[in-house]
Amino acid sequence: MIFAFGSGLLSIFFALLFYRFVNNKKCGDEKMVEFSKAIQEGSMSYLCRLYRVLVLIAFLIGILIFFSLGWQTAAAYLFGCLCSTVAGYFGMFVATRANAKVAWAARQGIGEAFPVGFYSGAVMGLSVVGLALIGMSLVYFIFKDPKVVLGFSFGASLLALLAKAGGGIYTKTADISADLVGKMEENLAEDDPRNPGVIADNVGDNVGDVAGMGADIFDSYIASAVAVMILGFELYHSQIEFVVYPLVLGGVGIIASLLGMIFVRISGNDPKRGLNQGTVATTVIFSFLALLSAIFLGIKPVLGVFLPTLAGLLAGIIIGFTSDRFTDIDRPAVQNTAHAAKTGPAVLIL
Repeated sequence: MIFAFGSGLLSIFFALLFYRFVNNKKCGDEKMVEFSKAIQEGSMSYLCRLYRVLVLIAFLIGILIFFSLGWQTAAAYLFGCLCSTVAGYFGMFVATRANAKVAWAARQGIGEAFPVGFYSGAVMGLSVVGLALIGMSLVYFIFKDPKVVLGFSFGASLLALLAKAGGGIYTKTADISADLVGKMEENLAEDDPRNPGVIADNVGDNVGDVAGMGADIFDSYIASAVAVMILGFELYHSQIEFVVYPLVLGGVGIIASLLGMIFVRISGNDPKRGLNQGTVATTVIFSFLALLSAIFLGIKPVLGVFLPTLAGLLAGIIIGFTSDRFTDIDRPAVQNTAHAAKTGPAVLIL
């Protein structure tokens, strides 16, 4: 339990460290700063408005949980809502300030731009897993009941649903209106900054694809861990190691991810290879640490919990590389599709 909580704090520490790295980069010229500030202000205004509504909804549902499931579950639920809100807000706070910095660094080459973009994205990822682990560890440490931790998961799920749906609707509305007005009425390019709808579209992208997606990942991460905790509790009442093992795996995952980031290096103009190296390295490190964790906790049979973990890792790797093979512009699948489009839409669809 202490290990999981400490790993969560470590994750938050590195998220702040990476934010400091990104924040020290140059923002660009006056035009970049102007557009970046417009996106920042719009994103924060929308997110604050969204969260004001979500707080009211969360509070009303919290009252129902209080009278139906007890104050412990209600408290865990509200804590889950709070952690999800903080993770989404912090991730979007960094993303809206990194956009101009990445664009300016890109003028000097991909070697300068890649670290800025990579570490700004890492802030969101580390914030999500860090807050999730801290939250689950605290709730379980205080109440000693995985079923109460389920309330924490429900709070994260509610925020994810509403933030993702609200942000997605805003994004598509702004995108369609910007295209219709800009292209058809004023004959402007798709992302012409003179079109206010373009700024609104970028605001929606940040709200939906950063804050909303962050809340969604936060929810998925917690739900998967809590599900395994409850299974371990129901199947092995007297063996606490089966309950805390998912939390330990979460802490191990943070350490493996931080070590795997060392292997993310780009060569030439192809960042994909460096990202794949980091993914494979993280998977190998995590597999080794997961096996050691099962042995250290005294879980028996060790292979009974390690092999499913390994199978999930391998499935993720296979899915990722398979998707890359059929969506990479340098691969035959995409090139053949583009070639077929020259004939007409019917051949393209086939």
